Amino acid sequence: MEKTETRSNKSSYAFVRYFKTTGFLLYLCHGLSTWGDRMWHFAVSVFLVELYGNSLLLTAVYGLVVAGSVLLLGAIIGDWVDRTPRLKVAQTSLIVQNVSVIICGVILMMVFLFKSPLSIMFHGWLLTACYILVITIGNIANLASTAVGITIQRDWIVVVAGEDRSRLADMNATVRRIDQVTNILAPMAVGQIMTFGSPVIGCGFIAGWNLCSMCLEYYLLWKIYQRTPALAIKAGRKVDDQEMKPLNKPKDIECGQTNTDEKPGYICPAEGAQLMKVKTLEQEKEQCCGDKVLEPFYILRDGWVAYYNQRVFWAGMGLAFLYMTVLGFDCITTGYAYTQGFSGFLLSLLMGASAFAGILGTIAFTWIRRKCGLIRTGFISGVVQFSCLLLCVVSVFMPGSPLDLSVSPFDDIASRYLDMNTLMEPVLTTVAPQQVTTVGYNNSTTESPRDYQFQPESYISVSLLFAGIIAARIGLWSFDLTVTQLIQENVDESERGIINGVQDSMNYLLDLVHFIMVILAPNPEAFGILVIISTSFVAMGHLMYFRFAYKSLGRQLFACTSKDPTVQTSNPKLSECVAVST
Repeated sequence: MEKTETRSNKSSYAFVRYFKTTGFLLYLCHGLSTWGDRMWHFAVSVFLVELYGNSLLLTAVYGLVVAGSVLLLGAIIGDWVDRTPRLKVAQTSLIVQNVSVIICGVILMMVFLFKSPLSIMFHGWLLTACYILVITIGNIANLASTAVGITIQRDWIVVVAGEDRSRLADMNATVRRIDQVTNILAPMAVGQIMTFGSPVIGCGFIAGWNLCSMCLEYYLLWKIYQRTPALAIKAGRKVDDQEMKPLNKPKDIECGQTNTDEKPGYICPAEGAQLMKVKTLEQEKEQCCGDKVLEPFYILRDGWVAYYNQRVFWAGMGLAFLYMTVLGFDCITTGYAYTQGFSGFLLSLLMGASAFAGILGTIAFTWIRRKCGLIRTGFISGVVQFSCLLLCVVSVFMPGSPLDLSVSPFDDIASRYLDMNTLMEPVLTTVAPQQVTTVGYNNSTTESPRDYQFQPESYISVSLLFAGIIAARIGLWSFDLTVTQLIQENVDESERGIINGVQDSMNYLLDLVHFIMVILAPNPEAFGILVIISTSFVAMGHLMYFRFAYKSLGRQLFACTSKDPTVQTSNPKLSECVAVST
């Protein structure tokens, strides 16, 4: 009995100690930030749709502005992260993000409460100004969220993990598990509040959550910074400081005399040369003041050039190409599922299964990495993901697929959109609804347009599609973690921010391409073509990673061992990375 009690006491003591570790504080801070971010991204789309009369116009504009801003400013944000002390970056980004969301929440509350008066004042321009403010400030919040993500997930976590690459892998996997859980629970929570309460209550709840979360996250960041002295040391580019260092050197070292022996107004030759050099530099700075206007463009150019010159360039490009796909649980896939007769309840279950598969992917990452090494983990994950997506390609040609090559994907898009809006309009007359024959029902019946719901002849196609999407999440998240850690381990600390900023820009660029592709071919009959194109882009992404992996390991890539052999290249850091045993 005494031994049992001793063991239980030790385990409980270790459990309590874990909650005091720096890693747990980092997980808690990331969880709070991600929870608020996911609630806001879900709620703002719903709010904009409801405010604009059940139209997706404002939501589409918001998504385009957000994606375009990160695409253009990702490198500039990363450069700012590199040049600024870590604590200042984290705290500033945190405050800007949460304050922006709070302001947007207050504006949306006012619009919901006083929409009718606002729509009349100044011929409706005041209401339009409110919409523009929400989109603009919400975009600022997203940019600040990008800076927080680069700082915490790509920089702080590397410093906290230290030289232990196995611990870094575990921490990355834990962060992704937190993301998967919050992706499901946060929208569910705010959705329930909006359903049983009201949009005004939802706005108030999100604003209040961000206010409380900001204070707690601010404290957690300070606590983590205090517990990790290495965070105070940052390898930044301090050219301006180095230019002024010669002025601080003792004069007696260069002139051979002390300050007391110097005559008034006397300047030794060495000191005179230094002063001339400093004056020349100051003149050059004055002449180059006009270049400050172009500095963001120079930073953007230098960031993309630095990204291209990285050893892990092809691995990063491979990850970016995975964003050019309709095979994910976004608005495109869920909209297609609705056209195939899936209910909202069934879709929620599928999203839960997708999150569970993502968590399995993080577990598989840590296990495969211990057995086969980091670079081989990415190769294995890519094979798994592509193999699962082949089910989606097969589903295109199975019974129940709406694929119809005789229907042009660009044909009559405007008229289809107008017809859809006509069906959504409420019936204002007392005339009996028009009787239409439903196509695709098991029994031929007549229904009104408002009762119409498409049901395919067979669910084999759509079932295979979602089975492939869900199963592919295991390989997807394992591959994502692999590339993330490769960038963490191989990018210099002084360029860590700008490289990750460019990586985010590449991700958003390919994401924009996939939305443009859907806009050009929105018909369900063309969704099968989009599936095939998406699978092709995923294959190209993994081929890019294969180029990186084969160049690093050669034929040893196909030999699954617990250690990656040292790479016989001129890349010393990459050699150290792949030589790590765990």
